[in-house]
Amino acid sequence: MIGKLTGRVDYRTSDHLLIDVRGVGYLVYCSERTMMTLPGVGEPVALYTDMVVREDLMQLYGFTSLMEKEWHRLLTSVQGVGAKVSLAILGTLGPDGVSRAIALGDWGSVKAAKGVGPKTAQRIVLDLKDKAPGVMAMGGSLPDAMEGPDLDAVVEPVEAAAAAPKPARKSAAKKPSGAAAASAGALSALGNLGYSPADAASAVAEAAGDNPEADEAALIRAALRLLAPKG
Repeated sequence: MIGKLTGRVDYRTSDHLLIDVRGVGYLVYCSERTMMTLPGVGEPVALYTDMVVREDLMQLYGFTSLMEKEWHRLLTSVQGVGAKVSLAILGTLGPDGVSRAIALGDWGSVKAAKGVGPKTAQRIVLDLKDKAPGVMAMGGSLPDAMEGPDLDAVVEPVEAAAAAPKPARKSAAKKPSGAAAASAGALSALGNLGYSPADAASAVAEAAGDNPEADEAALIRAALRLLAPKG
């Protein structure tokens, strides 16, 4: 099983890219959101991967964080949800958005993804609601995978690729990893205070939805307010 690839982008399209790993090319499919964060042709790249092997198919799917990869695994475990639908959901909401939607039981947000009907969205939320705290607690992402100096040490240099056009990368690409780490830290803190994983996940998800830029301390304060007894 191939769980991670580190190499250079040989070419890329709207939904997949070819990663050259020391002369061997791997075709990797990603969500639209993930594709928008990846570097251009000739640049180093690192992705967590999930491999699907069937009689009629052998395909790799790529993710920039373990949280995204785990949500893909869980989403495709739901009846009627294949890899294409999972990537559509992750592309629409992002891994943090999927965590919030499922923790809060918000199947309407899940339904916003292309190819997802109301019944499928409801089934996803019902089947995976108990899994949300564990995934949210993972936090983090592939550490600076797109520009860290350590990456160049394991990737063969190229010369001609530098002349190829490189799509602009969004400055917001790293925000999800910070948000995921803050949510994971807040979940851990609430767990240490005695709150159940489900209650903590719902409160943190709601707090993060109200303030996406909140750091760990702010999330903890907001979540505690939401968990405080009413009346």
